[in-house]
Amino acid sequence: QVQLVESGGGLVQAGGSLRLSCAASGSTFIINTMGWYRQAPGRQRELVATISRGGSTNYADSVKGRFTISRDNAKNTVYLQMNSLKPEDTAVYSCNAEAFLNRVYWGQGTQVTVSS
Repeated sequence: QVQLVESGGGLVQAGGSLRLSCAASGSTFIINTMGWYRQAPGRQRELVATISRGGSTNYADSVKGRFTISRDNAKNTVYLQMNSLKPEDTAVYSCNAEAFLNRVYWGQGTQVTVSS
């Protein structure tokens, strides 16, 4: 089993920055890809960014150039640096870990609110 705990959400003005962290614990050796997803009220959950164990990254077009995902394998932690935030980035951001045997784990989510 893998447990994921996010931190770093909050309220920020448009144009500001936040950094989210997601710490994994438990059987972390089985984790391959980690990522961030978000869900705004009334909308479906969408991918924000992912990063493989080797460091390959993937971003949603809406966040390219503004968000950066990184990973510290020694600390079993993934980060999401969010710059130039926009009101449309407001959502609950959830950490995701994909592991061997197609197991998927989710964190509890952290609220990010961007005011205009």
